[in-house]
Amino acid sequence: MTGTTIFDLGPQAGVVARLVVAVPDARLTAGTPCPLWSVGDLLGHLAGLSVAFRDAARKDLGVTTDTAPGQAAPALPADWREVLPGVLGELAEAWRDPAAWSDTTRAGGVDLPGVVAGAVAADELVVHGWDLARATGQDYVPDPVALRAAHSFLEAAAADGDRGGGIFGPIVPVPDDAPLLERVLGLSGRDPRWTPSARP
Repeated sequence: MTGTTIFDLGPQAGVVARLVVAVPDARLTAGTPCPLWSVGDLLGHLAGLSVAFRDAARKDLGVTTDTAPGQAAPALPADWREVLPGVLGELAEAWRDPAAWSDTTRAGGVDLPGVVAGAVAADELVVHGWDLARATGQDYVPDPVALRAAHSFLEAAAADGDRGGGIFGPIVPVPDDAPLLERVLGLSGRDPRWTPSARP
């Protein structure tokens, strides 16, 4: 992935934070578009990835940046409504430093250029934001800049036969003229038509 420019992850992090605080306790055990993950699991994953990409931006490499994405979602903290928006804000602030986008860093146990890590962070926030909104019946309008970055990243991953080391499901065909969010979802292996009642 080349030609990526620095952009602000704050608006998309804010979108996700607003979704998080509106999740009712009764939905924590509900299904999500992520196979085998409940809403509570998804929130735990969001908390873990927010810390990991915050630390990747800071080049503070260690346990948080070395954990492979295929591992189980971290346990959801009891005070998740306070913790998650807080770490999402820290992630956004860390990526406002131009140094975060330079040189190399690590996320998910993989060394990668800072500009790519920033795009991956955008993709995670955009796609999992949709997962959370769809699973909890909330409206979802992602930040347009983060959405475009996610699309560019996923298009590059689709061109790679390895599909990012297997972290994505098979591409779901979506019409070329579909809204950009639906095309992003299809590239990430999600069916844009998913509803809670459609869970296997």
